[in-house]
Amino acid sequence: MMRKVLTFIMAGGKGERLFPLTKDRAKPAVPFGGIYRVIDFTLSNCINSGLRGIYILTQYKSASLQRHIRLGWNILPSELGQFIELLPAQQRVGDSWYLGTADAIYQNLYTLEMDKPEEVLILAGDHIYKMNYYSMIDFHRDNDADLTVGVVEVDKENSGHLGIVDVGAENSVNGFQEKPKNPKTSPGNNNKVYASMGIYVFKHPVIEEELHEDAKSHLSTHDFGKDIIPQMLKKGKKVVAYNFIEEDEGGASYWRDIGTIDAYYEANMDLINVNPTFNLYDKDWPIRTYQEQFPPVKTVHSGDEIAGRVGLVLDSIVSSACVVSGGKVQRSILSPNVRVNSFSEVYDSILMEGVNVGRYAKVKRAIIDKDVDIPQGTVIGYDLAEDKRRFFVTESGIVVVAKGTEIQ
Repeated sequence: MMRKVLTFIMAGGKGERLFPLTKDRAKPAVPFGGIYRVIDFTLSNCINSGLRGIYILTQYKSASLQRHIRLGWNILPSELGQFIELLPAQQRVGDSWYLGTADAIYQNLYTLEMDKPEEVLILAGDHIYKMNYYSMIDFHRDNDADLTVGVVEVDKENSGHLGIVDVGAENSVNGFQEKPKNPKTSPGNNNKVYASMGIYVFKHPVIEEELHEDAKSHLSTHDFGKDIIPQMLKKGKKVVAYNFIEEDEGGASYWRDIGTIDAYYEANMDLINVNPTFNLYDKDWPIRTYQEQFPPVKTVHSGDEIAGRVGLVLDSIVSSACVVSGGKVQRSILSPNVRVNSFSEVYDSILMEGVNVGRYAKVKRAIIDKDVDIPQGTVIGYDLAEDKRRFFVTESGIVVVAKGTEIQ
């Protein structure tokens, strides 16, 4: 039955609120959790759910993402009609790039004509969660819905940066609000709202009809939430909500939209909790990625020769090829090929691939992007006024050092 489903993953957004992590890469290509890229979580959900016809729609700064997909996700046998294929923006129906989520699919309707699926599954490539899409597709079929919208219950206070779905009786969708100040709350709980996960299941004929109609409107923003859903509700189409259930041992509904630096930082830090809600080590729902052939992790120096020169790692995630040589790492995430040198200290930070922390350097509550050399004695995260002069600092005080920055 899953052969009748065609999947589109939206991976072309600029990710402006994640700048400077998106200075040289698309948002779904941003590293996460040490060894992964953000898109790995959506793709892993697809593979674990049995989906085998997957298009990835790219647009902005896609070189890094394309390389990652080519090296790590060329895993399906094409001779069996299975594929994970990149679809760059091509201006097939006009002279514009993608104008919105709905327009991105509209500009690629030719793929539906070629593949002739019964259902079309549309996913966002920039969220962190585990989900069995097969369960949602079954729900869609059982309800004979024209459109099924994936929703997750979140705190009302977070509604200001999310699309909020008004869910009524028997899971019916009554409306959609984009980043509302006064959202429609969940039935029976005034402190919760249903957020759209950016996941949609359409009947094939329905999505073609709705996209053709939307494309003709000069007033539309060509977005599924803001335009397509209201358009369908006005016509009396059957639109239902599917309440997200996580595929995890704990059963908790963990879903994170990492649209800002602070949200990205917090989602990474979630992983190093003693009992993280989001479990990377669940053998029943593995998360795939591409990794180079790196050597193992190594810690050096025990303090026997020189007092205080101890290679120490506590409450952290450390990836392959990292060398902690006489420095201390605590509550942090180290991507591959990071070196932490003697007498240095790294706390509550994310260090991406190729970062070198010089001797006596101190780093706290920071995100250091790839290929940054932190000189000896440098201090980051302790004097935010000084950090703002040299780097990017979020409202909550997270310091971000952009990829390849030369620190003087």
